[in-house]
Amino acid sequence: MLQKNDPAMVCCGRPVTHQEIQEVQETVRLFSNLSLHELTETICEHLNWRRASGNNKFDACLKMLEKLEAKGLLRLPEKKIQVKSKKTKIVLTSRTEPEPIIKNIVGDFGDINLEIVRDKKDIELWNEYMSRYHYLGYSKPFGYVMRYFIKNDHNILGCLLFSGAAKSMRVRDEWIGWTKDQRLRNLAWVINNTRFLIFPWVNIKNLASHSLGKVSRRLRDDWQGKWGFQPVLLETFVDPQLYQGTCYQASNWEYLGMTTGQGLVREGKIYKTSPKKIYIKPLVKNFQTILCSDHLTGKGTP
Repeated sequence: MLQKNDPAMVCCGRPVTHQEIQEVQETVRLFSNLSLHELTETICEHLNWRRASGNNKFDACLKMLEKLEAKGLLRLPEKKIQVKSKKTKIVLTSRTEPEPIIKNIVGDFGDINLEIVRDKKDIELWNEYMSRYHYLGYSKPFGYVMRYFIKNDHNILGCLLFSGAAKSMRVRDEWIGWTKDQRLRNLAWVINNTRFLIFPWVNIKNLASHSLGKVSRRLRDDWQGKWGFQPVLLETFVDPQLYQGTCYQASNWEYLGMTTGQGLVREGKIYKTSPKKIYIKPLVKNFQTILCSDHLTGKGTP
């Protein structure tokens, strides 16, 4: 016989019990005057359903509510029609124009600094550099984000970006050994080096591998300071038609294999790209134990 605390469903890796579903139904009835957004936030609070940063796991909770509505277990307020805002076009200015060739740096690599990009003007400058010089251009990163400038004295030599990991990737997921539910719950603790750019006029030998090594030693603390938790694994993709991944190899990233070139299967959508090399770098020794945990918690979680 089913008990109230037995899982009735699993949503985004979280078991939802029969008791919790009854409580959600009661909340929907009691707060029928709330908007869908307000209702979802309220239920997140009641269920203590939070992201690694401590914020409410809004998207996952909304998905659960929509599943319950599809089963006829509750009726949600109507969604408000949102007008999609136009993408902001990045205008190239004189501040990111090519500079004279740099072959040497003042001092040695000890004078290379990584500066977290925080304020609006610096973010706009970072975005402009990326749009102008990276072969993939600029696209708005998703999830948790950390931008860096690579600097020597007052000179900016390049840019780094870390953001959300790939949702699903067979080679990586089998290597980690986590279950689907563990991946859905714990994916935030894996982060992706989404962009890496050394400016075309900077020809300093080993700068790329040195920068990768330096950022990997401080990234956990920087992430803790900004987002309230510490990642345990880095990943990145390298297009073999353009690069071999030499700088990642030199800074002790491990080659795992190739992507399939197919994205997550979504109804009505087709996504395909060329296969990429997958490189990973653990930030702690017991990363697999952490990622396969059923009780991993982040900021603000008891």
